[in-house]
Amino acid sequence: MTSEHADTFIDTSKPHPARVYDWLLGGKDNYLVDQEMGEKLPPEARANARRNRAFMRRAAAWLAHSGIRQFLDIGTGIPTAPNLHQIVQEIAPEARIVYADNDPIVLRHAEALLVSSPEGATRYIQADVRRPEDILERARAFLDFTRPVALSLIALMHFITDDEDPYALTRTLVEALPSGSYLVLSHGTTDEHPELAESVTDTYKAGRVPLRMRRRAEVERFFDGLELVDPGLVTATHWYKDSPAPKQELSGFYVGVARVP
Repeated sequence: MTSEHADTFIDTSKPHPARVYDWLLGGKDNYLVDQEMGEKLPPEARANARRNRAFMRRAAAWLAHSGIRQFLDIGTGIPTAPNLHQIVQEIAPEARIVYADNDPIVLRHAEALLVSSPEGATRYIQADVRRPEDILERARAFLDFTRPVALSLIALMHFITDDEDPYALTRTLVEALPSGSYLVLSHGTTDEHPELAESVTDTYKAGRVPLRMRRRAEVERFFDGLELVDPGLVTATHWYKDSPAPKQELSGFYVGVARVP
């Protein structure tokens, strides 16, 4: 594991999505301000975070079994085992993974916990998805962009508001990938929990965390020009390939995996 050192000042005056998500998953690497926000969210939030995490594990394993050996995971969050590289390198020890997140606390934990297999490598960069060119420039120093790369945007783009143009940000990242690459994306929604929409939005707003839940058609736009892998764009518990079917439950996430033609 290597990392690019950056300013490690941690702002504990307001919640951060990575730390709130850690709390939702039962982690301990968060602060009181994050815990207070998490406790105000509906109880379903914790179950939805676990379902989303389980989707990530299934998708990463399927991609590794399908021959993908390079991964760019943006919005990594605080390491929670099994991490993406652990899933992938158990199948393909030589795989190379770049993690990126904009919270300095993730850097601190990444240095200690994101340990690669001897055959492969992992790298962590502190960066923000709102500056995709910066991420790509730094990732190119570690990944070979002439070979397929799996771009992972898990539970990230719903924190990008419409005025920041999340579709353009995603398109910039995807257009840098060669044919045969993949986009793996999960996105928050209240389509299956409409009664919770106002509560969730108000909680994040009170915590000064931007949040833009999106409907199915809005999430589908992230995959424009790509080839969605079966079963297409579905809710989290409905996406699986060569693994046993998960328990079918309501979900707060749309998920999909798509190939770059």
